[in-house]
Amino acid sequence: MKNAQITRQLFFFRLFRPLVAGVLLAVVALPVGAVDLKTSDGSWTFSLNGNVNVHYVFSSCQSMGSAAIVDGGLTCVGTVSGSSVSNIGNGLLPAAFSFGVATTQDGYDLAAHLGLYPGIAANDSGSPNIGPLVNPRNTALSTTGLDIRQVYMTFGNKAMGTFTLGRNIGLFGADVILNDMTLPGVGAPGAAASAAPANTTLGGIGFGYIYTDWLAQIDYTTPDIQGFSVTGGIFDPINSLSDAATVQPKKAPGFHAKASDTIALAGGKLYLSVAFLTQQQYYALGGTSYDYTGTGVDVFAKFDLQDLELIGYYYHGDGLGTTALFDGGAVNGTSLGQTRTSDGFFAQGTYKLGQLKVGVNYGESKLDLASGEVNANLVAKNKKFTGGLYFSLTKNLTLLGEFSNVKSDAQGGGSNSANTVNVGAFLGF
Repeated sequence: MKNAQITRQLFFFRLFRPLVAGVLLAVVALPVGAVDLKTSDGSWTFSLNGNVNVHYVFSSCQSMGSAAIVDGGLTCVGTVSGSSVSNIGNGLLPAAFSFGVATTQDGYDLAAHLGLYPGIAANDSGSPNIGPLVNPRNTALSTTGLDIRQVYMTFGNKAMGTFTLGRNIGLFGADVILNDMTLPGVGAPGAAASAAPANTTLGGIGFGYIYTDWLAQIDYTTPDIQGFSVTGGIFDPINSLSDAATVQPKKAPGFHAKASDTIALAGGKLYLSVAFLTQQQYYALGGTSYDYTGTGVDVFAKFDLQDLELIGYYYHGDGLGTTALFDGGAVNGTSLGQTRTSDGFFAQGTYKLGQLKVGVNYGESKLDLASGEVNANLVAKNKKFTGGLYFSLTKNLTLLGEFSNVKSDAQGGGSNSANTVNVGAFLGF
């Protein structure tokens, strides 16, 4: 494989994995209980929760000599020194320390939250995920970086509903990633399968779902009506990760919405949700301007029956791209602004045997060529299988091991595949 392709792949690892990375709420995803403190008069409650997780990650990548060029592929490729990569670092989640304050005044519930997400990778001197970096990654005399991805406030009550204002997890794609069994683990290694690991791995991001991301937003959520609620709002319009032209100001914010319902079914519980996202992009290249709209819709279902949990998910996008929001959603070069469609699915089953949870999941993300586009090296599909064992040594400490096989296919038929094994520990509080 050519050096240029290796460089593109490493850049992709660093950019999207962690974008994915600093990514998830250890806070929302893993309910292990928070530390709560009250003021002397009981009017304010201060809380702290979060996690620390560490994993040994070993990847056997596609050999350099037999690798295909897959632009946007998520499978690691070896180098001239070999195809095996070892690292010790965070998994899909960075460590997390989430602080909250809450009170009730004049019948309104008020709260504010700040989430800090440090990693353990040696990647100081800039963003812990994408740079710019003054010092090389993974060298002596380096320190880790800090992600500050969550700062928001809420107000409302049970009768009027709740307003959320600030930077928080998105709506599109949130349910699937927060229920991915690899959330406390590693899943697909991402940048962990490189010489310069970022703060987090991919988990299942790009393999059946697009990363929900953290977005500046103003939302309203209706009161809960027997398990049913609707959230809708606007978010700060974000730029495309792949358009090469000059970014132009956005004329309107993005919009997202989500409806969810919880239903008692067959002795168990069924949770359903549908989410939607749309936003317009504006660009200029030379004397030419162009724009296009990115949209996405997803459907999520989770069925719980005693110790069994089953999950199914599907998404479809136009101009939205794959892996991360607005990555590869439109054609660069000649047909400027012409959009590509994408879709994917994710399925997971887990079962608890006392303190041990056993699980498997599988996901595929597909990206189609635009009408009339010819691009043999563009990714056509990223797919992953993961099997995992998660043992609750105590209420708050989980020991785990996972095996993942990933494969990336190009539009022209070439493909790369790799295997990853990881073992580690996750402490939530």
